[in-house]
Amino acid sequence: MLDEVGKMLIYFGLLLVVFGVVLILFSKAGSSLPIGRLPGDIYIKRDNFVFYFPLGTSILISLVLTGLSFLIMLLMRKQ
Repeated sequence: MLDEVGKMLIYFGLLLVVFGVVLILFSKAGSSLPIGRLPGDIYIKRDNFVFYFPLGTSILISLVLTGLSFLIMLLMRKQ
């Protein structure tokens, strides 16, 4: 049981490192990810009021995290 939790934490840590490296490379290349400016994000600006709700971004992040967790669980079962 503890072996499985340890392996899962190592995989999660490696995933965070890879994600961090990708973000650094994107920022060095000058191109930015369109996170926060996707179609479906709600942005309302009035005279004295700004409302922003990143609906499209939230859905995209949810799909990516669901896919990654599915892959991690699939890899954990094969071992």
